Amino acid sequence: MEDYLSGDEDIYSSDQEDSLEGLENEESDSRWASSTGNSCKVITRESLLAAQREELRRVMDLLSLKEHHARTLLIHYRWDLERLFAVLVEKGKACLFAEAGVTVLEEVNFGSSVSSLTAMCNICIEEVAGSDVTKMDCGHCFCNECWTEHFIVKIKEGQSKRIRCMAHKCFAICDEAVIRKLVSKRHPDLAEKFDRFLHESYIEDNKMVKWCPSTPHCGNAIRLETDDLCEVECSCGLQFCFSCLSEAHSPCSCLMWELWTKKCRDESETVNWITVHTKPCPKCHKPVEKNGGCNLVSCICGQAFCWLCGGATGRDHTWSHITGHSCGRYKEDQEKKAERAKRDLYRYMHYHNRYKAHTDSSTQESRLRDTIKEKVAILEAKESIAKDFSWITNGLYRLSRSRRALSFSYPFAYYMFGDDLFKDEMTKEEREIKQHLFEDQQQQLEANIEKLSKAFEEPFDDFKAEEIAEMRMQVINLSVVTDTLCKKMYECIETDLLGPLKFSCANIAPYKSKGIERATELNGGQSTKANNNITCQKAHDQTNGGSIELVQPSGSGTSDDSGCSSRKRRRIDNSGGGFFDLNLPAELIDRN
Repeated sequence: MEDYLSGDEDIYSSDQEDSLEGLENEESDSRWASSTGNSCKVITRESLLAAQREELRRVMDLLSLKEHHARTLLIHYRWDLERLFAVLVEKGKACLFAEAGVTVLEEVNFGSSVSSLTAMCNICIEEVAGSDVTKMDCGHCFCNECWTEHFIVKIKEGQSKRIRCMAHKCFAICDEAVIRKLVSKRHPDLAEKFDRFLHESYIEDNKMVKWCPSTPHCGNAIRLETDDLCEVECSCGLQFCFSCLSEAHSPCSCLMWELWTKKCRDESETVNWITVHTKPCPKCHKPVEKNGGCNLVSCICGQAFCWLCGGATGRDHTWSHITGHSCGRYKEDQEKKAERAKRDLYRYMHYHNRYKAHTDSSTQESRLRDTIKEKVAILEAKESIAKDFSWITNGLYRLSRSRRALSFSYPFAYYMFGDDLFKDEMTKEEREIKQHLFEDQQQQLEANIEKLSKAFEEPFDDFKAEEIAEMRMQVINLSVVTDTLCKKMYECIETDLLGPLKFSCANIAPYKSKGIERATELNGGQSTKANNNITCQKAHDQTNGGSIELVQPSGSGTSDDSGCSSRKRRRIDNSGGGFFDLNLPAELIDRN
C-alpha cells in the first residue's frame, strides 16, 4: 500500500483543509443544506398551486390587480418577474398592460351580463336576451353561445393560456373565470383541460422551472432560485442538467454533450470506417471491400473496377497492369480525403475508448459498494478496531464523483481541441499549448483516481487495527487530493480554455465538492429568489401621475453576487460553521 501516495501531489497539507468539506456522506448533506440553504426546489403537483400563488401575490400586491390580470401579465412575460419589473420601470404601467393584453377599467363590470332586456350580438347578428350576453374587460360584449364556441375552439387548438377577445383588432385577454364558467356548462372536460393548462404554464413557460426528465415521469418539477446553469438531483433520485434536461454531463457544455451523444448514437463513425476501408462501385455505388491483393476488384453487381482509383475497367489484366487502364498519376484530393477520414476515425476512437473505459469503471465501482458494506460489517464486529468507518463511505462518494467528471472530460477534450466548434478561436500553437495544459491536469486526476480505486479493492476486512488506521489516512489523503485536482481541472477549463473565447459561448456547470445538489421540497410562501438580491426602486406611473414602490431584482440570472459571468465564477467557501468533521486526519484533529 505504500505506492498509493507516490508523487508530490499526493501529500496531504494543511492548506487543503477547504477540500475536506467534500467528504461528507449523505447523512451530513442535510446538515450542510440546513445551514447554507438550497438553490433548487422540488415542485410536486400538490405544491404547484402554492408556487404559482407566491408569484401571483407579488404582482397583485405591487400593481393592485386581480388574480387573472396578474396571471395574464406573468404568462405574457413567461413568469419572469425581473423582465416584468424592468418593463414597468422603463415604459410605465400603461405600456406594460398594453403589451400583455391587460385592460383594467374600473367602471366596467367585468364578465357581467348586459342590463338591458335584449342586445344585438355582432358575431351571429342575432338579437338575444340581455342575460345571455357577456361583457369582457375590454368592454366588448357578445352572446354567450358565440363566446363559448370561441373558447372551445381556442382550448382545442392549445391556445387556452392566452385567449383573446373576438372583436376585430382587440388584443385584450379574456377573463379566465368567464371562460371557465361558460365552457364548463357545455364541456366540463374542456374546462378541466383549461385549468390544467393555466396551472402548468408556470412550468411550461417559466425558464427557471422545468419538468424532471425521469422515465417514467415522477410528476415533479424543479425550480431554481438563482442561475439556471447547474446540475440538480430530483427527489426521485435522477441527476440531470437543468439547461438541456439530459443526464449530468459536466465538464462538457450542453452543445458538446449533444454532439457527442449524437456521434456515439448514429452511424457517423461507421461511415468513416466505410470511407477508409472501402471503395464505391462505379456502377451500383455500393461500398466494396477488397479481400485480396489484386487491384482489379469485382462488385457483386458484376462491375470490375480499379481499387487504386475507383475507375471502371474490363476484366483482362496482367501481372503488371489492367488491360486498357492506367491510373499512375497522383491525385492529391482523394489521397487527402482518405487520410483525413482515417485520422478523424482514430482520434474519435482514442477519446471514445477512454470515455467508455471510465464510464464502465464507474459502473463497476458502484457495484463495489455492497461488497464494501459487508467488509465494514465484519470490521465493526471486531472489538479491537474503532467503530467509525464513515471515511470509507466518504471515499467511495469522492471516487464516484471524480470518476464521473473524468469520464466526461474526454468528450470535452474531443471538441475543445478539434475542428468542430473552436477552429477559428485559436491558432495551432495556442491549441497545442492549451491541450498540453489540460492533459497534464487530466492525467494527474486520472492517476489519483486509480490509486483511490485500488485502495478499496484491498481485503481490508482482514487488516489489523494498525493497518486499518494506515489505510484510513491514505483514503482520506487521496480523497482530498482528488477533490483538489478536480477543482483545478475545472478552473483550467473555465479560466484558461473557455474564458478567452471571443466568438463562441460554451458554459459549463460548476464543480461542487459535495456533489450534485439535491432539490428540497418547496415550502409554500417562501422563495429565496423573492428575497435575495433585490433593491427598492421608485417608478413613476405615467398613467395617473402617482408613484409605486417597486421591488426589482438588481442582478440578472446569468451572474453571481460578485458580478462575474457564469463562465468564470467566484469560488464560494461553504464552510460548515461549528460542525466537527470526523474524517480529518488525526494530527489535524489534535491541532484543532
